[in-house]
Amino acid sequence: MSDHFNRKLFILGFFLTLITEVHSQEPVPVFPLNSDGYNCFRIPALIHFPGGGLIAFAEGRKTNCADFGDVDIVMKRSYNGGKSWSKPEVLIDNDSLQAGNITPVVDLMDPSYPEGRIFIFYNTGNAYEWEIRAGKGVREVWFIVSDDRGETWSNPVNITQQVHFPNQPAYNPTYTSTAVWRAYANGPGHAMQITTGKYMGRIIVPANHSEGNPKNDWSDNFAHIFYSDDHGHTFHVSENVPVPGSNESTAAMLSDGAVILNSRNQKGEPRLRIIAVSSNGGESWDTSYFDKALIDPVCQGSMLDIEYRHKHVLLFSNPGSTARREKLTLSSSTDNGKSWSNRYQVYDGEAAYCDISLISASKVGVLFEKGSDGGIYFIQCKLKEILK
Repeated sequence: MSDHFNRKLFILGFFLTLITEVHSQEPVPVFPLNSDGYNCFRIPALIHFPGGGLIAFAEGRKTNCADFGDVDIVMKRSYNGGKSWSKPEVLIDNDSLQAGNITPVVDLMDPSYPEGRIFIFYNTGNAYEWEIRAGKGVREVWFIVSDDRGETWSNPVNITQQVHFPNQPAYNPTYTSTAVWRAYANGPGHAMQITTGKYMGRIIVPANHSEGNPKNDWSDNFAHIFYSDDHGHTFHVSENVPVPGSNESTAAMLSDGAVILNSRNQKGEPRLRIIAVSSNGGESWDTSYFDKALIDPVCQGSMLDIEYRHKHVLLFSNPGSTARREKLTLSSSTDNGKSWSNRYQVYDGEAAYCDISLISASKVGVLFEKGSDGGIYFIQCKLKEILK
């Protein structure tokens, strides 16, 4: 697509966004159940590309909603702030096996690509998670990249040997390790890039893995991150978050450039989010703790750092309940996560996995699973209402 056409689409989307700004928005279906040849859509991810609108990703599950099976990675676009969405595009089709745990990020700091590049990190697998935790399968780690705002994509690049330590030589002779990592998952939800300080430009991808034989209380699970300082040419792995049971994670930047990681507690008690903070760009963790202000029903969540009215703000979205996956909530912090002063209910009803993205200087968007009867929906939220 030409730059001229992209500019026209951006201008059109900008004015349509202004038109819709004065109206409160109901959730808009993006990936409805039983549509476009898929039985089910799950695991949303969302990015905003300057000049390119919003891009939504999901796992398109062919025959049912199970985590393992024939699962594709699909994408849709919006040029009007999420009011309407394009037809789906299939980005990854892993034949009859799964591709998922979509973790996208926009690299805006590579001097070779001044207009930015989109990375999508994802996993493939050949068995259910419980089988892989038992040592009977493997999860691999890949990425694709786009230099033209998602119009075209590179061939997949396998980075399993750089960021994962599976001991599966029968599957791949190079997959030998004494670390004995088994289960593995990126994100899901957007990744991040550090934009200030010593580690400026570093791409950070939240992830988690299991170590050794499975334990009934999920204490074999640990969150970690992997990162790149050379715009995706090489990758490195952090230390584990030292909290057994830490699982699906989301990351953001603090006001001084430090990294905060926010993880699901797979052990289930307490029903709180696990926080870890790193002053060295995510290589190791200075502190980790359960955040008593961020309740959770054992589900994925999404975190985002933004600047709003000259303040650094952290936003966190998840089902705001300890009982069940419901009451999608945006919590906000203006003191680097030390406290969460506001809780804004986005949707009152069944809600599960989600991802958040800045849309404009005054709005954020949330892409979320609306429940067993709803598929994946999108909703706009005004920052002045969230941050009252």
